[in-house]
Amino acid sequence: MLPIRIILHPTDFSENSADAFRLACSLARDYNARLVVLHVAEQPVIVPIDGVTTLPPPLDREQLLNELHCWQAREPGVRGEPRLAEGDPAAEIVRAAAETGCDVIVMGTHGRTGLGRLLLGSVAEQVLRRAPCPVVTVKTPHPQARPATESTSHQAGQT
Repeated sequence: MLPIRIILHPTDFSENSADAFRLACSLARDYNARLVVLHVAEQPVIVPIDGVTTLPPPLDREQLLNELHCWQAREPGVRGEPRLAEGDPAAEIVRAAAETGCDVIVMGTHGRTGLGRLLLGSVAEQVLRRAPCPVVTVKTPHPQARPATESTSHQAGQT
């Protein structure tokens, strides 16, 4: 079995990330692993308008760190470590994976296909290709557990 001591969970604070976060917390609890929660703030693109270049507002690091602290595991025994980076999300996730020596990356994916993926690219796909460790992607929310009677009636062919 793969030893898991450090788990990296990159988050963009979306619902897809929340689902992956729950899985990362469960793995951290089960393996008694350290959980590194990373947010990468993308650098804004500077576009001159009418010959005037306005600089974007500075990154509010304190606000982002507060948001990261809200994402800390609420499960006993899970040790979380918030990290904030700035730059290209895929590159920074791969860099953090190497720096922390993580054993696995657990991240959400927006599940874009077709033109959306082609135009926007896929951070998860880039991480999968470049990561120095296994990557677990979580595409959809975990299904809610159904009551035993409901699942039994469906298995028996009843509706």
